[in-house]
Amino acid sequence: MSTLGAIRAFLRIDDHLATSGMPRPEHFAAIRAAGFETVINLALPTSDYALPNEGELVSAQGMTYIHIPVKFNEPLREDFDRFTRMMDACAGQKVFVHCAANMRVSAFVFLDQLRRGNTTRADAERDLKRIWKPDGVWGEFVNERLAELGQPPLQ
Repeated sequence: MSTLGAIRAFLRIDDHLATSGMPRPEHFAAIRAAGFETVINLALPTSDYALPNEGELVSAQGMTYIHIPVKFNEPLREDFDRFTRMMDACAGQKVFVHCAANMRVSAFVFLDQLRRGNTTRADAERDLKRIWKPDGVWGEFVNERLAELGQPPLQ
């Protein structure tokens, strides 16, 4: 049986939230066995290793599947707003969020954790930087959202 640690770039944020890169089909049973109720996918259908039947694989494990495709080279405020609405709707559930390499996800989760006040800036930033330090369009995107939250930019 597969374990969560076998999933690319897996990171447990807290007891109710974990993130990763693209799971393989056999990983969804381990995600369910760990108690996750909802899987949110931010990868495009054309992303590396994307699973064309991911919704079916997730549903077959008795979990809810939400797909919010985010272009890696063009993250939009609307994408983040959809993500935060879904995270709000899933409050109290165990949620597993992934994309292709956990880069889109780590940026969105970092911002959402600060938006919700779920953690300190230092802890949220530590989790983000375990995956990467957003640069280019992602650095701009994160810093714009941080400014909206009254937070200083990433250093």
